[in-house]
Amino acid sequence: MSKSIECKRSPRIINTDCVIAMALYSEDRAEWLRDAIRSILSQSFNDFVFIIVIDGPVSVDLKNALFTEVGDDERVGVFEFSENRGLSAAMNYAIEWSEFLTPKFFFRMDADDISHQQRLQEQIDFLKKHHNVDVLGSSLYEIDELSRQVGKRVLPHKHEKIKKMIFTRCPLNHPTVCIRYNVFKSGFRYDESLKNTQDYFLWINLMQAGFKFANLKEPLLHFRRVNNFYKRRGFNKSLNEFRARRLAMKKLNKYRFRYAFYAVSVLIVRMMPPPIIRFAYAIDRLLLRH
Repeated sequence: MSKSIECKRSPRIINTDCVIAMALYSEDRAEWLRDAIRSILSQSFNDFVFIIVIDGPVSVDLKNALFTEVGDDERVGVFEFSENRGLSAAMNYAIEWSEFLTPKFFFRMDADDISHQQRLQEQIDFLKKHHNVDVLGSSLYEIDELSRQVGKRVLPHKHEKIKKMIFTRCPLNHPTVCIRYNVFKSGFRYDESLKNTQDYFLWINLMQAGFKFANLKEPLLHFRRVNNFYKRRGFNKSLNEFRARRLAMKKLNKYRFRYAFYAVSVLIVRMMPPPIIRFAYAIDRLLLRH
């Protein structure tokens, strides 16, 4: 292991079917982190390893909240990067570190979201029944800073509709995703050159390689949408999303004028003032409720 990575706590489990990975950043809030950890440790399905990667320096309060919440739970491993390397690097580290556990499923989790208590069980049950599905997401509820529900995001359930959507938007809610480990054994990883939209690019590459996707209709996660959400998206993220849409058309060999027009239109909207972006986002979320 690299000297820039320190193991703060190693899980005391030598074999599991299920690995959950979460990254922790300096901007995260202690109270939301506690809720996120509790939602995983109290899952109805409890045979898993929970890998938490501290991505660069964080406050003492955050670390205290983290180690207090995980307590002596033997399923939890904590690792720390000496400097911020980004979500892709954190996820790739969790994937590679946990390979010796011979897991079958890799779950994503974010430090400000809340997983439904049945999330792991429902996604694992689905994948055990549908062996052709390699990547499984779900719908989600959007919540505000006070954990009040403010929206709902529903995405296509079946592979063909997910494939059709990928030309205009990311077709999976990344924090809800479960990926079979055979995807990673085939050599695929998150692109560490990307500081955002890394999931979108990964889905495109996996779709080109022939992997199958699905989304569960039931919301299995509460996604935190904070007041500065529209500002945080930023031009760089918008530009990467534009590039992802172009890449999807190229790699999946499906050039359409409407896809190109949509990509350019979204990029233009994202450069407008926050109130306009907020309005456009509200319309988009309304469409995804159905």
